Amino acid sequence: MTTESSPPSPPADGPDGPTGYGDARTRLLADPAVLGAERRAALAALTDRWLAGLLDAAGAPPGVALVAVGGYGRGELSPRSDLDVLLLHDGPVDPELPERIWYPVWDAGAALDHSVRTLGEARSVAAEDLKAQLGLLDARHIAGDAALTASLRSAVLSDWRATASTRLPELQELSAERAERHGELSFLLEPDLKEARGGLRDVVTLNAIAASWLADAPRDGLDAAARRLSDVRDALHQTTGRATERLSLQDQDQVAATLGVLDADTLLRQVYEAARTITYAGDVTWRAVDRVLAARSSRGRRSSRLSFPFTGVGRGGGAVARGAVDRRPLAEGVVEQDGEAVLAQGARPATDPVLPLRAAAAAAQAGLTISYATVRRLAAETRPLPVPWPDEAREQLITLLGAGEACIPVWEALEAEGLITRLLPDWERVRCRPQRNAVHRWTVDRHLVETAVKAAAMTRRVARPDLLLVAALLHDLGKGWPGDHSEAGEVIVRDVAVRMGFDRADTETLAVLVRHHLTLVDTATRRDPDDPATVDLITKVVGTLPHLELLHALTEADATATGPAAWSSWRASLVDHLVSRAAAQLAGGDPAPAFDRGGPHPDAEPTAEEERLAVEAARTLGPALSLHAQSNQDSFATEPMGVDLTLAIPDRPGLLGTVAGVLALHRLTVRAASLRELDPIGAGAVLLLSWTVTAEYGELPEAARLRADLRRALDGSLDVARKLAERDAAAPRRRGISTPPPVVSVAPGVASATATVLEVRAHDAPGLLHRIGRALDGAGVRVRTAHVSTLGADAVDAFYVTDPAGRPLSAQRAAEVAAEIQAALG
Repeated sequence: MTTESSPPSPPADGPDGPTGYGDARTRLLADPAVLGAERRAALAALTDRWLAGLLDAAGAPPGVALVAVGGYGRGELSPRSDLDVLLLHDGPVDPELPERIWYPVWDAGAALDHSVRTLGEARSVAAEDLKAQLGLLDARHIAGDAALTASLRSAVLSDWRATASTRLPELQELSAERAERHGELSFLLEPDLKEARGGLRDVVTLNAIAASWLADAPRDGLDAAARRLSDVRDALHQTTGRATERLSLQDQDQVAATLGVLDADTLLRQVYEAARTITYAGDVTWRAVDRVLAARSSRGRRSSRLSFPFTGVGRGGGAVARGAVDRRPLAEGVVEQDGEAVLAQGARPATDPVLPLRAAAAAAQAGLTISYATVRRLAAETRPLPVPWPDEAREQLITLLGAGEACIPVWEALEAEGLITRLLPDWERVRCRPQRNAVHRWTVDRHLVETAVKAAAMTRRVARPDLLLVAALLHDLGKGWPGDHSEAGEVIVRDVAVRMGFDRADTETLAVLVRHHLTLVDTATRRDPDDPATVDLITKVVGTLPHLELLHALTEADATATGPAAWSSWRASLVDHLVSRAAAQLAGGDPAPAFDRGGPHPDAEPTAEEERLAVEAARTLGPALSLHAQSNQDSFATEPMGVDLTLAIPDRPGLLGTVAGVLALHRLTVRAASLRELDPIGAGAVLLLSWTVTAEYGELPEAARLRADLRRALDGSLDVARKLAERDAAAPRRRGISTPPPVVSVAPGVASATATVLEVRAHDAPGLLHRIGRALDGAGVRVRTAHVSTLGADAVDAFYVTDPAGRPLSAQRAAEVAAEIQAALG
């Protein structure tokens, strides 16, 4: 035994000495036939043999064990990894014993993180230090008393499971703080492979959650993603010769070459893909943990949840052990359960190709995400959409994008299971594509989604919010192709728009927006906006005021989604000034109609069916209606996209609001509508209302029942407003999403010579048209014609109103009425 005054003597050099281990380690790292996980395991095994020899040479007595913890405990040693080692003992130990082990390690130049503890001390430290406890969860026996190591593992796992209800929230908080410090690996040009969100540290966290037995992560692709990041980390260590975790720009080409990857961009795409797999697995797992812990905290009030939401009988991301399941309808085939959107019991993905988009839109609009099991089932069972898309598919995509921030987690869930590239094959070229520009915060694909999020906040500024949202999503698709991405993008978007089912005019609008999405800011910052030639350039590019309006909003959405350096008050003022001058010049022309979006039009000639209903209403002095289901372009769909409802009623005050209220009571959503006057038999005005409606949950009311409720509403025996208020009060409160406030404005006088045109832009909601109609009636104005459009989740309506004598409103009165309607909409 070495005395206290003399230093310990290292063992003679050989297989267990510093030089012998170092030589063997060097040969292993230089062997081209041993790479990746195999090399990490071989390096751990080599280190095990060396440390076991050191423990034996140190003369360790019984009751002592050498234990690997952390990454070394998992058998994952990168070339520059620390050796995390615990010398475990069950009684008094020679104080010089640890030094006889540690000194040779230091002499070999290995980075060592060491500790000496009894079993009780190890448990006490773990109880106080969460990071230490996580390291001990990976404890693995190296040498010495194997029973002592087994006791440690058993005790640590038991303690972890017993305290999981308090420790997992602490771990979640630590993970969030780490993500805040290091950012999201999927979008960083110089990512930290270990500490950033979606990095290797998150894999350790997921394994710790699984060890708690409260929940498990979705495992598909997770191990492969972890291996990929570990391989990149190994190559980074070899390239730099340092224990670094940050994949710096100057190292990426060499790391790519070491791994046999084409170039640095390809390397980053692989890293980003792996990180997204890990991030998504973490999101799913933490939601499962939250559900389990919430169920435990309220066990006395509700049924408890099963522990493994991914393998149990429930297909909606969670299962119920006993008792009733609280499921609230969101859309046809989609319900809310445990804070997630899941499929209804009767949903049939194999016969409903629009279901993924419908579920996504409903989830995002409710501020929810889609459960893991639901997305998996949709990916496995849903057939491809027909080409061109059914109208409903296009509307649901627009509704999803219009949810703003709430769209992002839903989009990520769809993308994780390959549903996005199935819907938009061109997405594959931009998915995880890095942008080597310090101005850009995101990869190309995430930038497109972020641009749509920004555009969702601007939908009140444009008459065609649907085109703005789609253009935002598609404007940089050309970055996956050679040449100018705006020119390539124009070609791509024409094809995509036709596949989505947009008509020729809308396709041309989208092409203009994509081709020129940089034109406004480039022109405003590089040319004199007061030069008539500059204004001429812009007016020739956009052609119409609606196009200019859309391009202006897209320009701002694109720039603000890029990053803070891409947009400033100075740039905004330059663009605004240029747009103002171009708008003034275009105003002298004949702008395209702002509300031309399909559906019945107020100026169209009445059909024979409409005339028949008008005559019937005039003779009976009561409502006459017809219901016709629209044909669906999708042969797989079990429900029609919508129903054409034509209604003729003798004119009287408050008709629009009353009829809209009855439709809302029957859970019919108005997609498009027009209102106009006829006098078919010379006995007085009859209002003809032509509607395109959809059933909120897929079941249409009978025409006779709808007609009876209309009669009751008109004669006063059915209080529509009260019934709607009672239903709203009884409905469960959902957190929902934040939406831009409604905008009610007076169109310029040139819009109509015989009436005042009020334009309403608002987030669509049950009863919206009812509230607008009541407000118009309360204002004492008469609605002569109307054109109502619902574009995704946005209502864009125009009402041609007059005073009771049939004259246009004065400017002051029109402004007052607009203010009254806006107040009624909140």
